[in-house]
Amino acid sequence: MDLSKLTPAKGSTHSRKRIGRGEGSGKGGTATKGHKGQKSRSGASIPVWFEGGQMPLQRRLPKYGFKNRNRVAYDPVNLSRLAALVEEGRVSDGADVTPEVLGTLGIGGKHGRYKILGDGELGAKLNISAHAFSESAREKIEAAGGTVTVVE
Repeated sequence: MDLSKLTPAKGSTHSRKRIGRGEGSGKGGTATKGHKGQKSRSGASIPVWFEGGQMPLQRRLPKYGFKNRNRVAYDPVNLSRLAALVEEGRVSDGADVTPEVLGTLGIGGKHGRYKILGDGELGAKLNISAHAFSESAREKIEAAGGTVTVVE
């Protein structure tokens, strides 16, 4: 067997249409582009969103909303989640809970700043450090004998 003599099976390949190579080819003249019009011209590339000169959709719809560039986003952590960690034994009673500890426990998301919220009950005495606290969370932590520290 000689690899240089391999050819495709008969009928499996087709020759390329040679467009715009004279009238005798049957594909001369307009070269299959139809007659006149924007897309028949050379260099014709129309953006997908172009609506033929009609007022575009993004200009027909009203402007709305506001995105505050200075917004500080927090990852919420409820007291019920902290209580569950104590029950599971992942956090001991009387331990210091810092943002680094929360990160290693897999709590929180992409912001890396934590706000402790007051949903749930906390029975353990924890010394919690976080970037922000809700009033109810602060009261419940202190009522359980723990301390609250705001981290900058």
